[in-house]
Amino acid sequence: MDLALLAEQIAELPLSTAIRTGMSWRWLFPTIESLHVVAIGTVFGSIFLLDLRLLGIGARDAKASKYSAQMLPLTWTAFALSIVTGVLLFIANAPSYVFNLQFRLKLLLILLAGVNMAVFQWGVYRRVSEWDERLPPPNAARIAAFVSITCWTGTVFLGRWIGFVR
Repeated sequence: MDLALLAEQIAELPLSTAIRTGMSWRWLFPTIESLHVVAIGTVFGSIFLLDLRLLGIGARDAKASKYSAQMLPLTWTAFALSIVTGVLLFIANAPSYVFNLQFRLKLLLILLAGVNMAVFQWGVYRRVSEWDERLPPPNAARIAAFVSITCWTGTVFLGRWIGFVR
C-alpha cells in the first residue's frame, strides 16, 4: 500500500477539503483546532492531577479510587473529543502529517500512555483497596504515574511541534 497516495486520497475527500480551505466556513479549521487544544489540555490536566495523587504529591487526603472515579469521566470525554478533532485535523492535511516525525512520535506516545494505563489498571490498581489511602502509594503505582506524565507531556510538546516542521 502506498501511504503517500492514501494520504492524498484522504486529503481530497470533500470534508477534508472543506476543513482545509474553509470554503464557506472560514472558522471551521480554527474551531476544530481550538477544540482539539482544549480537549488535549483537559486530558492532560485531568490525568496529571490523578498522576500527582498516585505519586503521593497531590490530593493527599483523597482516596485514590474515589479521585480516579471523579476524574476519569472528564478524561474519557475529553479524550473522545480530542480523537474526533484530531482525526478531522489529520484528514485536512494528511499528506503533510503522514510522514511527519513529530506526528508519528505523538501517536506513539499516546499508544504508550494507553499501554501504561492498561498495565496499571490490570496490575496494581486491581489491589487498590489495599493501598487506597496509603501514602506513598506502591512503587508500581508511582512508576505508572511517572510514565503517564512523561508520555502526556511529550504528547503535548510534540503536538505543538507538528505545525512548525515540514
